Amino acid sequence: MLFSISSHADVYCPPRKRSRISGPIVFGEYVFEEEKKKLSIEVLPDECLFEIFRRMPGGQERSASACVSKRWLMILSSVRNSEICKGTEEGSTANKSSNDVEMTSADENEDASGSGYLTRCLEGKKATDIRLASIAVGTATRGGLGKLSVRGSNITHGVTDVGLSAISHGCPSLRALSLWNVPLTGDEGLVEIAKECHLLEKLDICQSPLISNKGLIAIAKNCPDLTSLSIESCSKIGNESLQAIGRYCPKLQSITIKDCPLVGDQGVASLLSSTSTVLRKVKFQSLSISDFSLAIIGHYGKTITNLVLSALQNVSQKGFWAMGNAQGLQILASLTIASCRGMTDLSLEAIGKGCPSLKQMSLRKCCFVSDNGMLAFAKTAGSLECLQLEECNRITQIGVLAALSDCNSKLKSLALVKCMGLKDRVPQTTMLTPCESLRSLTIRNCLGFGSASLAFLGKLCPQLHHIELSGLCGITDAGLLPLLESCEAGLVKVNLSGCLSLTDDMVLALARLHGGTLEVLNLEGCRNISDASLVAIADSCLLLNDLDMSKCSITDSGIAALSHAVQLNLQILALFGCSKVSDKSMSSLKKLGKTLVGLNLQHCNSISSSTVELLVENLWRCDILS
Repeated sequence: MLFSISSHADVYCPPRKRSRISGPIVFGEYVFEEEKKKLSIEVLPDECLFEIFRRMPGGQERSASACVSKRWLMILSSVRNSEICKGTEEGSTANKSSNDVEMTSADENEDASGSGYLTRCLEGKKATDIRLASIAVGTATRGGLGKLSVRGSNITHGVTDVGLSAISHGCPSLRALSLWNVPLTGDEGLVEIAKECHLLEKLDICQSPLISNKGLIAIAKNCPDLTSLSIESCSKIGNESLQAIGRYCPKLQSITIKDCPLVGDQGVASLLSSTSTVLRKVKFQSLSISDFSLAIIGHYGKTITNLVLSALQNVSQKGFWAMGNAQGLQILASLTIASCRGMTDLSLEAIGKGCPSLKQMSLRKCCFVSDNGMLAFAKTAGSLECLQLEECNRITQIGVLAALSDCNSKLKSLALVKCMGLKDRVPQTTMLTPCESLRSLTIRNCLGFGSASLAFLGKLCPQLHHIELSGLCGITDAGLLPLLESCEAGLVKVNLSGCLSLTDDMVLALARLHGGTLEVLNLEGCRNISDASLVAIADSCLLLNDLDMSKCSITDSGIAALSHAVQLNLQILALFGCSKVSDKSMSSLKKLGKTLVGLNLQHCNSISSSTVELLVENLWRCDILS
């Protein structure tokens, strides 16, 4: 550096670092600090930031601002859609020169409310207020949030009323809301949803102990388009809520109430009497209602098509009898009754007479229904197409045969599950007419059912397409063969899992008689089935696409025979627990993999991990379980 000292001499001073000065340097009246405190927008209070954010010109700017910090995100999520200054963007563009070309994104040109076609789901640890706020801000101008599902909650930062409030502010297009196991969410959040989301159509609340009548009444008063409501395990919701729903929700079509101890006859009566013109689906489970409620259902349920009544311990035979004799369930098509001690033979007969349009009937754990009730019901239920009996232990072969003979013009499906009254004996009865309409027969885990009963029943079902005989240890080849021979139309789906006594002879007969139509075959746990069955399947079952040979006695030879089938187009193959299938089957499995989309090799102990890795690498379009 050169400093001019006089006109005669220049002095050179080499450059050097300026020494650090820790304190201020004072020159006269001025004080300079080396580092001044930087001014930041963060010093502004929330109220000022709120006013700034609501004046932002577009959704893209608001979304970008939400990424700055959690504080900004939560403030942005508190801005109601109605509070955003709509004219800000118009005013800013009006000052631009007419020659300028402004580039705007498609998102910003959409209506802020959106059409509500976006769906979001938060589960477990991801269910927090922060994520809900992000969804509220992010979806506001990108089509609008239409469906939101929150299942479970973060243990330390779970969903609260703050998160629901954020959704209500930014998502007025919300039409479906599901809240499962959110113990920190209460009435305030639901009230905010009611204030802003007037388009709400479906509400599902489960295990929310803090939500009471206050929140649900707010929904009823502000969401007139509500069509579906489900409430489960909400201890503070009672009759007042149902009364409000009935009064203010004229479009309600589906109602489910389960395990709500405060719901009683008064709420049910008010709901059904108010929505009797549109209500289609009703499910009441584990409620403290009495015979009076069932009489109300029978009288006002003129539009109900689907009815489920489960675990109603205070309802007696009188209630079911009154429901049937009220003659209001004229168009009821599907009825499920489970774990109700009041369901007896007299009740079943009354329901058969009072529900002439009934097509599907399911009785589960109705321990007082016997053959007499089934006989009376079968004679009156002229439209019945599907009958399911589960753990109805007083019903024997006589009741089952009555259902087949008296409903033979319409009955298409019969399912018997864990009915211990079914024994392995042929009933002493007159000649019965075959049930030509039956297409599906399921007998599952009926331990007393054996070959003699099956052989007799098989002759009455000549048009079966689907059979499931699972968990029947007593049936043998001799008992199943008459059923296979009587099926004239050709079987399409066969499930024989857990039938330990069946052998290769049965599979050979099945392939010979129904190989041209069979598409699905399940032989899981049939330990006497060997490679001979796979050879027969490969030769005859040309349409088979789903085969389950889990825990069967097959080897590499059987897999090889299956892979050499000329026309077989197998898509799903299950070999779970086939310990005799080894690495030698790799080439056969690769050949089968040309069409496979699913392969189960779990617990195949003779197949090494390296072979599985090679199969995964080569069969890239196949989902392999190992």
